[in-house]
Amino acid sequence: MGLPLSFEFFPPKTPEGAEKLRVVRQALYAKNPQFCSVTYGAGGSTQQGTFDTVGEILAEGVSAASHFSCIGATKASVREQLATLKAMGVKRLVALRGDLPSGYGASGEFHYASDLVAFIREETGRDFHIEVAAYPEVHPQAKSPEADLQAYVTKVKAGADSAITQYFYNTDAYFRFVDEAYKRGADVPVVPGIMPITSSTQLLRFSDACGAEIPRWIRLRLQGYGDDMASIQAFGLEVVTDLCDQLITAGVPALHFYAMNQSAPTLGVLDGLAQR
Repeated sequence: MGLPLSFEFFPPKTPEGAEKLRVVRQALYAKNPQFCSVTYGAGGSTQQGTFDTVGEILAEGVSAASHFSCIGATKASVREQLATLKAMGVKRLVALRGDLPSGYGASGEFHYASDLVAFIREETGRDFHIEVAAYPEVHPQAKSPEADLQAYVTKVKAGADSAITQYFYNTDAYFRFVDEAYKRGADVPVVPGIMPITSSTQLLRFSDACGAEIPRWIRLRLQGYGDDMASIQAFGLEVVTDLCDQLITAGVPALHFYAMNQSAPTLGVLDGLAQR
């Protein structure tokens, strides 16, 4: 498949998790990713783990993108982190507002991801390729769909190079979002975020938290399988492979897989696509 691919990981919490992730990465590198990204905990709580994992990916000869959130941060702290990442050889950032750890009030010198994007551009010029988040099914905290779209357009106009979407299983939501954004002058590539389906309880929990819609027919089929993991995974593989097939046929710029520190679900989808 000639389409650019990228994979997202989260920083492991234990030495065993770190070792497992090394094996997972090697398996996924066989698909020649354009880059791999590493997430960042609420309020920068995993910052060291994020930077360590990014450093390992770079040492393995693959381009790495660090997630970078700004809630609770100061300009001085962001400036320092940007210098660290630049010295490490990082060329890509995923700029996010991020979540505050629970119990904190909104503090810091940045209120929106667009503030962070503008600051990175101001401080570092074109040193970094900046990705931002896009929400085809509307950010769960947005006041309205229009306000959410406007927030996205503001991020792009502040200097973003491209966007990665929240995962979705309804292609219409994605194409409508891209059309609406382009009409408003936000014409950077919007890369679909793909979440393989491996467990119904985990997927339903995630989706309720982040505002991703599980179409009713998928939800009911998953619930109908109960604890039959083999059927859930076979059905999930078929649904996500079909989704990617539709997106590729329609000419999306790339695919970004939320690998969840596993290789088999993503490889299953990519191998299925290669056979079509």
